[in-house]
Amino acid sequence: MTTSFQKAATDVKNLNSQPSNDELLELYGLYKIANGENIENADKPGMFDLKGKAKYNQWQKFVSEGVTKADAEKKYVELVGSLKQKYGFKG
Repeated sequence: MTTSFQKAATDVKNLNSQPSNDELLELYGLYKIANGENIENADKPGMFDLKGKAKYNQWQKFVSEGVTKADAEKKYVELVGSLKQKYGFKG
């Protein structure tokens, strides 16, 4: 894990406003891959867990697109940078 990724993971918690649901899902999927978590080992969310399903599906989408750990870290850092500009940042 790069220090820029670790800083971005901390910075995202200090945005002035909460990102949209789509942005949050993208952050989640990228974070899971960048963190080296394997979707094969994850429990699938239950039928009525709509939020969990959306998160799992976003993660699965990135996996199926072949996003690597390094790519995910880079995209995560870039996304957090754009969110800091869009929503402001307390830090």
